[in-house]
Amino acid sequence: MSDVGGVAADRLKAFIERIERLEEERKAIGDDVREIYAEAKGSGFDIKVMRLIIRLRKMDISDRREQEEITTLYMHALEMDG
Repeated sequence: MSDVGGVAADRLKAFIERIERLEEERKAIGDDVREIYAEAKGSGFDIKVMRLIIRLRKMDISDRREQEEITTLYMHALEMDG
């Protein structure tokens, strides 16, 4: 099974198997993350806020500040600031 119809079958199979392994690992990691959120929720933490903080921590500080300014501006325009 080396070259079938111009396709390097062994190499293709290796790529597919690597992707499948990584997909399995990703699912396992996703399950672990869900468990941690459930544990945090059981300890009284707000999961929505935790997700927001994680998303904000990934952002560049200037992007985060810009988003905060725009959010404040929109809230003010909608009279949600009081």
